[in-house]
Amino acid sequence: MTRSRTFSDIHAEVSARYPSGQTAGGVSVDDIVQLRMQNSYDTHLDIAREMAKVMRADMAAYDADSSKFTQSLGCWSGFHAQQMIKAVKRLRGTAKGTYVYLSGWMVAGLRNRWGHLPDQSMHEKTAVADLIQEIYVSLRQADEVALNDLFRDLKKAGSEAERAKVIEKIDTFESHVVPIIADIDAGFGNEHATYLLAKELIKAGACCLQIENQVSDAKQCGHQDGKVTVPREDFIEKLRACRLAFEELGVDDGVIVARTDSLGAGLTQKVPVSQQPGDLASEYIKWLKTEPISDQNPMREGELAIFMNGRFVRPARLPNGLFPFQEGTGRQRVIEDCIASLTQGGADLLWIETDTPNVDEIAGMVNEIRKEVPNAKLTYNNSPSFNWTLNLRKQVRQQWIAEGRIAEGDYPEGTELMKADYDDTDLGREADARLQRFQTDISARAGVFHNLITLPTFHLTAKSVDELAHGYFGDQKMLAYVKTVQREEIRRGISAVRHQHEVGSDLGDSFKEMVAGERALKAGGHANTMNQFAAE
Repeated sequence: MTRSRTFSDIHAEVSARYPSGQTAGGVSVDDIVQLRMQNSYDTHLDIAREMAKVMRADMAAYDADSSKFTQSLGCWSGFHAQQMIKAVKRLRGTAKGTYVYLSGWMVAGLRNRWGHLPDQSMHEKTAVADLIQEIYVSLRQADEVALNDLFRDLKKAGSEAERAKVIEKIDTFESHVVPIIADIDAGFGNEHATYLLAKELIKAGACCLQIENQVSDAKQCGHQDGKVTVPREDFIEKLRACRLAFEELGVDDGVIVARTDSLGAGLTQKVPVSQQPGDLASEYIKWLKTEPISDQNPMREGELAIFMNGRFVRPARLPNGLFPFQEGTGRQRVIEDCIASLTQGGADLLWIETDTPNVDEIAGMVNEIRKEVPNAKLTYNNSPSFNWTLNLRKQVRQQWIAEGRIAEGDYPEGTELMKADYDDTDLGREADARLQRFQTDISARAGVFHNLITLPTFHLTAKSVDELAHGYFGDQKMLAYVKTVQREEIRRGISAVRHQHEVGSDLGDSFKEMVAGERALKAGGHANTMNQFAAE
Protein backbone atom coordinates (compact mmCIF):
# COMPACT_ATOMS: atom_id res chain seq x y z
CA MET A 1 0.00 0.00 0.00
CA THR A 2 1.25 3.47 -0.90
CA ARG A 3 0.20 6.48 1.14
CA SER A 4 -2.69 8.72 0.11
CA ARG A 5 -1.26 11.90 1.70
CA THR A 6 1.96 13.19 0.22
CA PHE A 7 4.98 14.80 1.83
CA SER A 8 3.89 18.18 0.44
CA ASP A 9 0.35 17.80 1.82
CA ILE A 10 1.54 17.05 5.34
CA HIS A 11 4.34 19.62 5.22
CA ALA A 12 1.89 22.35 4.19
CA GLU A 13 -0.55 21.36 6.94
CA VAL A 14 2.09 21.39 9.69
CA SER A 15 3.72 24.59 8.37
CA ALA A 16 0.37 26.35 8.55
CA ARG A 17 0.33 25.62 12.27
CA TYR A 18 3.98 26.59 12.77
CA PRO A 19 4.89 29.28 10.20
CA SER A 20 8.28 29.83 11.86
CA GLY A 21 9.32 26.28 10.96
CA GLN A 22 9.25 24.99 14.53
CA THR A 23 7.07 24.65 17.60
CA ALA A 24 7.39 26.87 20.65
CA GLY A 25 9.56 24.15 22.21
CA GLY A 26 11.88 24.05 19.24
CA VAL A 27 10.60 20.93 17.50
CA SER A 28 11.20 21.17 13.73
CA VAL A 29 8.34 21.04 11.23
CA ASP A 30 10.44 18.66 9.11
CA ASP A 31 10.77 16.25 12.03
CA ILE A 32 7.02 16.34 12.68
CA VAL A 33 6.39 15.55 9.01
CA GLN A 34 8.81 12.63 9.15
CA LEU A 35 7.20 11.06 12.20
CA ARG A 36 3.72 11.51 10.80
CA MET A 37 4.70 9.77 7.58
CA GLN A 38 6.39 6.97 9.49
CA ASN A 39 3.21 6.42 11.52
CA SER A 40 0.79 5.33 8.81
CA TYR A 41 -1.88 3.86 11.12
CA ASP A 42 -3.31 5.19 14.35
CA THR A 43 -4.45 1.73 15.49
CA HIS A 44 -4.22 -1.83 14.29
CA LEU A 45 -7.97 -1.75 13.76
CA ASP A 46 -7.24 0.80 11.03
CA ILE A 47 -4.92 -1.80 9.52
CA ALA A 48 -7.73 -4.38 9.52
CA ARG A 49 -10.04 -1.96 7.71
CA GLU A 50 -7.45 -1.04 5.09
CA MET A 51 -6.17 -4.58 4.50
CA ALA A 52 -9.73 -5.90 4.09
CA LYS A 53 -10.08 -3.53 1.14
CA VAL A 54 -6.80 -4.83 -0.25
CA MET A 55 -8.04 -8.43 -0.05
CA ARG A 56 -11.35 -7.54 -1.69
CA ALA A 57 -9.53 -5.85 -4.56
CA ASP A 58 -7.27 -8.90 -4.95
CA MET A 59 -10.30 -11.21 -5.00
CA ALA A 60 -11.92 -9.12 -7.74
CA ALA A 61 -8.68 -9.19 -9.73
CA TYR A 62 -8.55 -12.99 -9.40
CA ASP A 63 -12.16 -13.32 -10.58
CA ALA A 64 -11.15 -11.47 -13.73
CA ASP A 65 -7.87 -13.36 -14.21
CA SER A 66 -7.07 -16.59 -12.33
CA SER A 67 -3.34 -16.09 -12.87
CA LYS A 68 -3.54 -13.30 -10.27
CA PHE A 69 -3.69 -15.62 -7.28
CA THR A 70 -2.19 -14.57 -3.94
CA GLN A 71 0.33 -16.30 -1.68
CA SER A 72 1.50 -16.42 1.91
CA LEU A 73 3.82 -18.26 4.23
CA GLY A 74 2.90 -19.14 7.80
CA CYS A 75 4.92 -17.06 10.28
CA TRP A 76 5.30 -17.66 14.01
CA SER A 77 6.98 -14.36 14.88
CA GLY A 78 6.92 -10.77 13.76
CA PHE A 79 10.50 -11.06 12.58
CA HIS A 80 9.67 -13.99 10.27
CA ALA A 81 6.84 -11.97 8.73
CA GLN A 82 9.02 -8.88 8.37
CA GLN A 83 11.83 -10.75 6.64
CA MET A 84 9.38 -12.52 4.33
CA ILE A 85 7.86 -9.24 3.14
CA LYS A 86 11.29 -7.65 2.74
CA ALA A 87 12.38 -10.60 0.62
CA VAL A 88 9.32 -10.35 -1.61
CA LYS A 89 9.82 -6.60 -2.10
CA ARG A 90 13.47 -7.19 -2.96
CA LEU A 91 12.46 -9.89 -5.46
CA ARG A 92 9.47 -8.26 -7.13
CA GLY A 93 9.76 -4.61 -6.20
CA THR A 94 6.33 -4.89 -4.55
CA ALA A 95 4.58 -6.97 -1.90
CA LYS A 96 1.21 -6.82 -3.66
CA GLY A 97 -0.48 -10.19 -3.69
CA THR A 98 1.54 -11.34 -0.67
CA TYR A 99 -0.10 -11.98 2.72
CA VAL A 100 0.96 -13.37 6.09
CA TYR A 101 -0.67 -16.57 7.29
CA LEU A 102 -1.01 -16.89 11.05
CA SER A 103 -1.14 -20.60 11.81
CA GLY A 104 -2.98 -21.86 14.87
CA TRP A 105 -0.76 -24.94 14.69
CA MET A 106 2.38 -22.81 15.15
CA VAL A 107 0.80 -20.75 17.93
CA ALA A 108 0.03 -24.02 19.73
CA GLY A 109 3.40 -25.52 18.96
CA LEU A 110 5.65 -22.51 19.52
CA ARG A 111 3.96 -19.40 20.88
CA ASN A 112 2.07 -20.32 24.04
CA ARG A 113 3.15 -20.29 27.68
CA TRP A 114 2.41 -23.96 28.28
CA GLY A 115 5.12 -25.49 26.12
CA HIS A 116 5.04 -27.22 22.77
CA LEU A 117 1.46 -28.39 22.24
CA PRO A 118 -0.34 -30.26 19.44
CA ASP A 119 -2.90 -28.48 17.27
CA GLN A 120 -5.86 -29.18 19.56
CA SER A 121 -6.83 -25.69 20.81
CA MET A 122 -5.29 -26.35 24.21
CA HIS A 123 -3.16 -23.18 24.18
CA GLU A 124 -4.36 -19.88 25.60
CA LYS A 125 -6.40 -18.18 22.90
CA THR A 126 -5.02 -14.73 23.73
CA ALA A 127 -1.74 -15.92 22.20
CA VAL A 128 -3.33 -15.72 18.74
CA ALA A 129 -4.21 -12.04 19.13
CA ASP A 130 -0.80 -11.35 20.67
CA LEU A 131 0.97 -12.77 17.62
CA ILE A 132 -1.11 -10.70 15.19
CA GLN A 133 -0.22 -7.62 17.22
CA GLU A 134 3.46 -8.57 17.18
CA ILE A 135 3.51 -9.17 13.42
CA TYR A 136 2.05 -5.76 12.68
CA VAL A 137 4.43 -4.05 15.09
CA SER A 138 7.30 -5.66 13.17
CA LEU A 139 5.92 -4.76 9.75
CA ARG A 140 5.31 -1.18 10.82
CA GLN A 141 8.82 -0.92 12.23
CA ALA A 142 10.17 -2.06 8.87
CA ASP A 143 8.32 0.94 7.39
CA GLU A 144 9.80 3.28 9.99
CA VAL A 145 13.36 2.10 9.38
CA ALA A 146 13.05 2.36 5.59
CA LEU A 147 11.39 5.79 5.69
CA ASN A 148 13.93 7.06 8.20
CA ASP A 149 16.65 6.15 5.70
CA LEU A 150 14.84 8.17 3.03
CA PHE A 151 14.44 11.18 5.30
CA ARG A 152 18.16 10.98 6.09
CA ASP A 153 18.79 11.10 2.36
CA LEU A 154 16.47 14.11 2.15
CA LYS A 155 18.54 16.00 4.71
CA LYS A 156 21.69 15.25 2.71
CA ALA A 157 20.17 16.34 -0.61
CA GLY A 158 22.20 19.25 -2.00
CA SER A 159 19.84 20.57 -4.66
CA GLU A 160 16.13 20.98 -5.27
CA ALA A 161 16.32 18.30 -7.95
CA GLU A 162 17.86 15.86 -5.48
CA ARG A 163 15.24 16.77 -2.88
CA ALA A 164 12.44 16.25 -5.39
CA LYS A 165 13.81 12.80 -6.25
CA VAL A 166 13.92 11.72 -2.59
CA ILE A 167 10.45 13.16 -1.88
CA GLU A 168 9.08 11.15 -4.78
CA LYS A 169 10.52 8.00 -3.20
CA ILE A 170 8.89 8.94 0.10
CA ASP A 171 5.52 9.60 -1.53
CA THR A 172 5.59 6.33 -3.51
CA PHE A 173 6.98 4.21 -0.68
CA GLU A 174 5.09 0.94 -0.40
CA SER A 175 4.34 -0.23 3.12
CA HIS A 176 5.47 -3.59 4.44
CA VAL A 177 2.00 -3.93 5.99
CA VAL A 178 0.01 -6.64 4.20
CA PRO A 179 -3.14 -8.63 5.02
CA ILE A 180 -3.04 -11.36 7.64
CA ILE A 181 -5.19 -14.47 7.35
CA ALA A 182 -5.66 -15.45 11.00
CA ASP A 183 -6.50 -18.97 12.09
CA ILE A 184 -9.16 -18.90 14.80
CA ASP A 185 -9.26 -22.73 14.94
CA ALA A 186 -12.83 -23.85 15.65
CA GLY A 187 -13.60 -20.69 17.62
CA PHE A 188 -12.31 -21.84 21.02
CA GLY A 189 -15.84 -22.47 22.31
CA ASN A 190 -19.43 -21.76 21.33
CA GLU A 191 -20.62 -19.05 18.94
CA HIS A 192 -20.38 -16.35 21.64
CA ALA A 193 -16.81 -17.34 22.50
CA THR A 194 -16.04 -17.25 18.77
CA TYR A 195 -17.45 -13.72 18.51
CA LEU A 196 -15.44 -12.46 21.49
CA LEU A 197 -12.17 -13.93 20.20
CA ALA A 198 -12.87 -12.72 16.65
CA LYS A 199 -13.14 -9.15 17.97
CA GLU A 200 -9.76 -9.40 19.65
CA LEU A 201 -8.11 -10.74 16.50
CA ILE A 202 -9.66 -7.97 14.41
CA LYS A 203 -8.61 -5.28 16.87
CA ALA A 204 -5.08 -6.68 16.66
CA GLY A 205 -5.22 -6.10 12.90
CA ALA A 206 -6.66 -9.24 11.27
CA CYS A 207 -8.74 -8.46 8.19
CA CYS A 208 -9.41 -12.13 7.48
CA LEU A 209 -10.46 -14.94 9.80
CA GLN A 210 -10.23 -18.63 8.96
CA ILE A 211 -12.51 -20.93 10.97
CA GLU A 212 -13.02 -24.68 10.69
CA ASN A 213 -16.06 -26.91 11.12
CA GLN A 214 -14.63 -29.14 13.83
CA VAL A 215 -15.93 -29.42 17.37
CA SER A 216 -14.03 -26.96 19.58
CA ASP A 217 -13.46 -29.30 22.50
CA ALA A 218 -12.38 -32.19 20.27
CA LYS A 219 -10.39 -30.20 17.72
CA GLN A 220 -7.57 -31.97 15.89
CA CYS A 221 -5.01 -30.89 13.33
CA GLY A 222 -6.55 -31.20 9.87
CA HIS A 223 -3.93 -33.76 8.92
CA GLN A 224 -4.50 -36.10 11.85
CA ASP A 225 -7.15 -38.72 12.54
CA GLY A 226 -10.03 -38.44 15.01
CA LYS A 227 -11.60 -35.27 13.58
CA VAL A 228 -15.17 -34.54 14.65
CA THR A 229 -17.34 -32.10 12.70
CA VAL A 230 -20.28 -30.03 13.89
CA PRO A 231 -23.69 -29.87 12.20
CA ARG A 232 -23.84 -27.22 9.47
CA GLU A 233 -26.22 -24.94 11.33
CA ASP A 234 -23.78 -24.85 14.27
CA PHE A 235 -20.95 -23.86 11.93
CA ILE A 236 -23.07 -21.22 10.23
CA GLU A 237 -23.73 -19.63 13.62
CA LYS A 238 -19.97 -19.28 14.10
CA LEU A 239 -19.59 -17.77 10.64
CA ARG A 240 -22.26 -15.25 11.57
CA ALA A 241 -20.46 -14.55 14.84
CA CYS A 242 -17.31 -13.65 12.88
CA ARG A 243 -19.32 -11.42 10.55
CA LEU A 244 -20.92 -9.61 13.47
CA ALA A 245 -17.48 -9.00 14.97
CA PHE A 246 -16.29 -7.43 11.71
CA GLU A 247 -19.43 -5.31 11.40
CA GLU A 248 -19.37 -4.12 15.01
CA LEU A 249 -15.80 -2.89 14.61
CA GLY A 250 -16.47 -1.19 11.30
CA VAL A 251 -14.44 -3.58 9.15
CA ASP A 252 -17.10 -3.68 6.47
CA ASP A 253 -14.96 -5.61 3.99
CA GLY A 254 -13.73 -8.23 6.47
CA VAL A 255 -13.08 -11.62 4.87
CA ILE A 256 -14.14 -14.98 6.30
CA VAL A 257 -12.60 -18.28 5.21
CA ALA A 258 -14.85 -21.27 5.95
CA ARG A 259 -12.78 -24.41 6.29
CA THR A 260 -14.22 -27.90 6.03
CA ASP A 261 -12.40 -30.92 7.43
CA SER A 262 -15.13 -33.32 6.31
CA LEU A 263 -12.97 -35.07 3.72
CA GLY A 264 -10.95 -36.68 6.50
CA ALA A 265 -13.47 -36.41 9.35
CA GLY A 266 -15.56 -39.52 9.90
CA LEU A 267 -17.36 -38.50 13.09
CA THR A 268 -19.91 -36.05 14.45
CA GLN A 269 -20.64 -35.19 18.05
CA LYS A 270 -24.39 -34.74 17.80
CA VAL A 271 -27.38 -35.46 15.62
CA PRO A 272 -29.07 -32.16 14.70
CA VAL A 273 -32.84 -31.70 14.78
CA SER A 274 -34.47 -31.69 11.36
CA GLN A 275 -37.53 -29.48 10.95
CA GLN A 276 -38.41 -30.48 7.39
CA PRO A 277 -37.06 -32.66 4.56
CA GLY A 278 -34.10 -31.13 2.76
CA ASP A 279 -33.07 -28.72 5.51
CA LEU A 280 -29.49 -28.43 6.76
CA ALA A 281 -30.04 -30.96 9.54
CA SER A 282 -31.58 -33.66 7.36
CA GLU A 283 -28.87 -33.19 4.72
CA TYR A 284 -26.26 -33.72 7.44
CA ILE A 285 -28.04 -36.66 9.07
CA LYS A 286 -28.48 -38.58 5.81
CA TRP A 287 -24.75 -39.42 5.76
CA LEU A 288 -24.75 -41.06 9.21
CA LYS A 289 -23.89 -44.71 9.42
CA THR A 290 -27.10 -46.53 10.39
CA GLU A 291 -28.53 -50.02 10.65
CA PRO A 292 -32.14 -51.20 10.32
CA ILE A 293 -34.27 -51.97 13.37
CA SER A 294 -36.05 -55.33 13.25
CA ASP A 295 -37.32 -58.14 15.44
CA GLN A 296 -33.94 -59.75 15.00
CA ASN A 297 -32.14 -56.44 15.74
CA PRO A 298 -34.43 -54.63 18.21
CA MET A 299 -33.88 -51.34 20.02
CA ARG A 300 -32.23 -51.62 23.41
CA GLU A 301 -32.40 -49.45 26.50
CA GLY A 302 -30.73 -46.05 26.04
CA GLU A 303 -30.37 -46.31 22.26
CA LEU A 304 -31.29 -43.62 19.72
CA ALA A 305 -33.50 -44.12 16.67
CA ILE A 306 -34.00 -41.82 13.67
CA PHE A 307 -36.92 -41.84 11.27
CA MET A 308 -35.29 -41.80 7.82
CA ASN A 309 -36.70 -42.62 4.38
CA GLY A 310 -39.97 -43.86 5.79
CA ARG A 311 -38.58 -46.09 8.52
CA PHE A 312 -36.79 -46.01 11.86
CA VAL A 313 -33.07 -46.78 11.82
CA ARG A 314 -30.44 -46.92 14.51
CA PRO A 315 -27.39 -44.63 14.01
CA ALA A 316 -24.11 -46.30 14.87
CA ARG A 317 -22.64 -44.93 18.07
CA LEU A 318 -19.16 -45.31 19.50
CA PRO A 319 -18.44 -45.96 23.20
CA ASN A 320 -17.50 -42.24 23.55
CA GLY A 321 -20.93 -41.20 22.26
CA LEU A 322 -19.74 -39.99 18.84
CA PHE A 323 -21.60 -40.90 15.66
CA PRO A 324 -19.68 -42.19 12.61
CA PHE A 325 -20.54 -41.24 9.04
CA GLN A 326 -20.85 -43.74 6.22
CA GLU A 327 -17.48 -44.55 4.72
CA GLY A 328 -16.68 -42.86 1.42
CA THR A 329 -19.06 -39.91 1.97
CA GLY A 330 -16.43 -37.29 2.81
CA ARG A 331 -16.26 -35.80 -0.68
CA GLN A 332 -20.00 -35.20 -0.92
CA ARG A 333 -20.13 -33.81 2.61
CA VAL A 334 -17.35 -31.36 1.67
CA ILE A 335 -19.34 -30.11 -1.31
CA GLU A 336 -22.47 -29.64 0.79
CA ASP A 337 -20.48 -27.96 3.59
CA CYS A 338 -19.01 -25.45 1.16
CA ILE A 339 -22.29 -24.58 -0.51
CA ALA A 340 -23.98 -24.05 2.86
CA SER A 341 -21.09 -21.91 4.17
CA LEU A 342 -21.23 -19.65 1.13
CA THR A 343 -25.00 -19.39 0.63
CA GLN A 344 -26.22 -19.45 4.23
CA GLY A 345 -23.18 -18.58 6.32
CA GLY A 346 -21.96 -15.61 4.30
CA ALA A 347 -18.40 -16.96 3.97
CA ASP A 348 -16.20 -15.30 1.36
CA LEU A 349 -13.62 -18.02 0.75
CA LEU A 350 -13.47 -21.76 1.22
CA TRP A 351 -10.75 -24.02 2.60
CA ILE A 352 -10.93 -27.72 1.79
CA GLU A 353 -8.47 -29.71 3.87
CA THR A 354 -7.19 -32.62 1.78
CA ASP A 355 -4.94 -35.56 2.55
CA THR A 356 -2.82 -35.36 -0.62
CA PRO A 357 -1.90 -32.57 -3.05
CA ASN A 358 -3.97 -33.65 -6.05
CA VAL A 359 -5.12 -30.95 -8.49
CA ASP A 360 -7.70 -33.20 -10.14
CA GLU A 361 -9.31 -34.14 -6.83
CA ILE A 362 -9.68 -30.55 -5.66
CA ALA A 363 -10.80 -29.30 -9.07
CA GLY A 364 -13.51 -31.98 -9.16
CA MET A 365 -14.97 -30.83 -5.83
CA VAL A 366 -14.77 -27.15 -6.79
CA ASN A 367 -16.56 -27.81 -10.07
CA GLU A 368 -19.45 -29.36 -8.10
CA ILE A 369 -19.56 -26.40 -5.70
CA ARG A 370 -19.53 -23.91 -8.58
CA LYS A 371 -22.70 -25.43 -10.02
CA GLU A 372 -24.43 -23.76 -7.05
CA VAL A 373 -22.04 -20.85 -6.40
CA PRO A 374 -20.29 -19.90 -9.68
CA ASN A 375 -17.68 -17.57 -8.15
CA ALA A 376 -16.65 -19.88 -5.29
CA LYS A 377 -12.97 -19.38 -4.43
CA LEU A 378 -10.56 -21.28 -2.25
CA THR A 379 -7.70 -20.76 0.11
CA TYR A 380 -5.54 -23.87 -0.21
CA ASN A 381 -3.12 -25.34 2.29
CA ASN A 382 0.05 -26.45 0.47
CA SER A 383 0.79 -28.37 3.63
CA PRO A 384 4.16 -29.60 4.92
CA SER A 385 2.16 -32.58 6.20
CA PHE A 386 2.23 -33.88 2.61
CA ASN A 387 5.29 -35.73 1.40
CA TRP A 388 5.32 -33.61 -1.75
CA THR A 389 8.16 -35.42 -3.49
CA LEU A 390 6.65 -38.86 -2.95
CA ASN A 391 3.10 -37.79 -3.78
CA LEU A 392 3.99 -36.08 -7.05
CA ARG A 393 6.31 -38.89 -8.14
CA LYS A 394 3.56 -41.42 -7.46
CA GLN A 395 1.11 -39.35 -9.50
CA VAL A 396 3.51 -39.16 -12.43
CA ARG A 397 4.30 -42.88 -12.23
CA GLN A 398 0.63 -43.83 -12.14
CA GLN A 399 -0.20 -41.58 -15.08
CA TRP A 400 2.72 -42.76 -17.21
CA ILE A 401 1.86 -46.41 -16.58
CA ALA A 402 -1.76 -45.75 -17.60
CA GLU A 403 -0.54 -43.99 -20.77
CA GLY A 404 1.85 -46.83 -21.61
CA ARG A 405 4.93 -44.61 -21.38
CA ILE A 406 6.60 -46.82 -18.77
CA ALA A 407 6.18 -50.33 -17.43
CA GLU A 408 5.30 -51.21 -13.84
CA GLY A 409 8.84 -52.28 -13.08
CA ASP A 410 10.57 -49.17 -14.44
CA TYR A 411 10.14 -47.31 -11.15
CA PRO A 412 9.36 -48.64 -7.65
CA GLU A 413 5.84 -48.31 -6.31
CA GLY A 414 6.28 -47.32 -2.67
CA THR A 415 8.46 -45.08 -0.52
CA GLU A 416 11.52 -46.31 -2.43
CA LEU A 417 10.52 -43.71 -5.04
CA MET A 418 11.54 -40.97 -2.58
CA LYS A 419 15.25 -41.80 -2.89
CA ALA A 420 17.74 -39.27 -4.26
CA ASP A 421 18.57 -41.85 -6.95
CA TYR A 422 15.45 -40.71 -8.80
CA ASP A 423 16.09 -36.95 -8.58
CA ASP A 424 17.70 -36.74 -12.04
CA THR A 425 15.47 -39.26 -13.79
CA ASP A 426 12.75 -38.36 -16.28
CA LEU A 427 10.14 -39.11 -13.63
CA GLY A 428 11.91 -37.06 -10.96
CA ARG A 429 12.27 -34.06 -13.25
CA GLU A 430 8.62 -34.26 -14.34
CA ALA A 431 7.47 -34.42 -10.71
CA ASP A 432 9.57 -31.34 -9.89
CA ALA A 433 8.14 -29.50 -12.91
CA ARG A 434 4.65 -30.24 -11.63
CA LEU A 435 5.66 -29.01 -8.18
CA GLN A 436 6.88 -25.77 -9.71
CA ARG A 437 3.59 -25.13 -11.47
CA PHE A 438 1.34 -26.68 -8.81
CA GLN A 439 0.03 -23.37 -7.46
CA THR A 440 -0.54 -22.00 -10.96
CA ASP A 441 -2.41 -25.16 -11.97
CA ILE A 442 -4.56 -25.30 -8.87
CA SER A 443 -5.43 -21.62 -9.13
CA ALA A 444 -6.46 -21.91 -12.79
CA ARG A 445 -8.24 -25.26 -12.60
CA ALA A 446 -9.53 -25.45 -9.03
CA GLY A 447 -10.51 -21.89 -8.12
CA VAL A 448 -7.69 -21.35 -5.62
CA PHE A 449 -7.41 -17.62 -4.95
CA HIS A 450 -4.87 -17.95 -2.15
CA ASN A 451 -2.01 -20.45 -1.87
CA LEU A 452 -0.34 -20.77 1.50
CA ILE A 453 2.08 -23.01 3.33
CA THR A 454 1.02 -23.35 6.96
CA LEU A 455 4.25 -24.29 8.74
CA PRO A 456 7.23 -23.33 6.56
CA THR A 457 9.03 -21.19 9.13
CA PHE A 458 8.73 -23.99 11.72
CA HIS A 459 10.55 -26.37 9.39
CA LEU A 460 12.92 -23.73 8.01
CA THR A 461 14.05 -22.74 11.51
CA ALA A 462 14.63 -26.38 12.45
CA LYS A 463 16.57 -27.07 9.24
CA SER A 464 18.65 -23.86 9.37
CA VAL A 465 19.62 -24.25 13.03
CA ASP A 466 20.47 -27.90 12.43
CA GLU A 467 22.69 -26.95 9.48
CA LEU A 468 24.52 -24.26 11.45
CA ALA A 469 24.88 -26.42 14.58
CA HIS A 470 26.36 -29.34 12.61
CA GLY A 471 29.04 -27.11 11.17
CA TYR A 472 29.74 -24.86 14.14
CA PHE A 473 29.93 -27.63 16.75
CA GLY A 474 31.59 -29.91 14.23
CA ASP A 475 34.73 -29.34 12.19
CA GLN A 476 33.94 -26.01 10.52
CA LYS A 477 33.63 -23.82 13.64
CA MET A 478 33.42 -20.14 12.59
CA LEU A 479 33.47 -21.03 8.90
CA ALA A 480 30.06 -22.64 9.36
CA TYR A 481 28.50 -19.36 10.51
CA VAL A 482 30.25 -17.22 7.93
CA LYS A 483 29.65 -19.59 5.02
CA THR A 484 26.05 -20.60 5.71
CA VAL A 485 24.77 -17.34 7.24
CA GLN A 486 26.72 -14.09 6.99
CA ARG A 487 28.28 -14.52 3.56
CA GLU A 488 24.89 -15.47 2.12
CA GLU A 489 23.20 -12.49 3.77
CA ILE A 490 25.73 -10.12 2.19
CA ARG A 491 25.59 -11.67 -1.26
CA ARG A 492 21.80 -11.95 -1.33
CA GLY A 493 21.31 -8.38 -0.14
CA ILE A 494 19.49 -9.36 3.05
CA SER A 495 19.19 -6.20 5.14
CA ALA A 496 19.32 -8.12 8.43
CA VAL A 497 23.07 -8.54 8.00
CA ARG A 498 23.19 -4.98 9.41
CA HIS A 499 21.41 -6.21 12.52
CA GLN A 500 21.72 -2.95 14.50
CA HIS A 501 20.11 -0.99 11.68
CA GLU A 502 17.48 -3.69 11.20
CA VAL A 503 16.13 -3.26 14.71
CA GLY A 504 16.08 0.54 14.58
CA SER A 505 19.45 1.82 15.78
CA ASP A 506 19.56 4.53 13.10
CA LEU A 507 15.89 5.24 13.81
CA GLY A 508 16.86 5.90 17.42
CA ASP A 509 19.69 8.19 16.34
CA SER A 510 17.30 10.23 14.21
CA PHE A 511 14.94 10.72 17.12
CA LYS A 512 17.78 11.77 19.41
CA GLU A 513 18.76 14.39 16.83
CA MET A 514 15.17 15.62 16.70
CA VAL A 515 15.03 16.33 20.42
CA ALA A 516 18.69 16.98 21.31
CA GLY A 517 20.29 18.34 18.15
CA GLU A 518 24.08 18.51 18.43
CA ARG A 519 23.92 17.13 22.00
CA ALA A 520 22.58 13.81 20.78
CA LEU A 521 24.61 10.79 21.81
CA LYS A 522 24.34 8.61 18.72
CA ALA A 523 25.21 4.98 18.10
CA GLY A 524 25.98 5.31 14.41
CA GLY A 525 29.42 6.93 14.56
CA HIS A 526 32.70 5.77 13.04
CA ALA A 527 33.19 3.13 15.75
CA ASN A 528 29.94 1.35 14.88
CA THR A 529 30.88 -2.05 13.45
CA MET A 530 27.80 -1.97 11.21
CA ASN A 531 29.82 0.35 8.97
CA GLN A 532 31.51 -2.83 7.73
CA PHE A 533 28.20 -3.68 6.08
CA ALA A 534 27.41 -0.27 4.57
CA ALA A 535 24.57 -0.51 2.05
CA GLU A 536 25.82 -0.49 -1.51
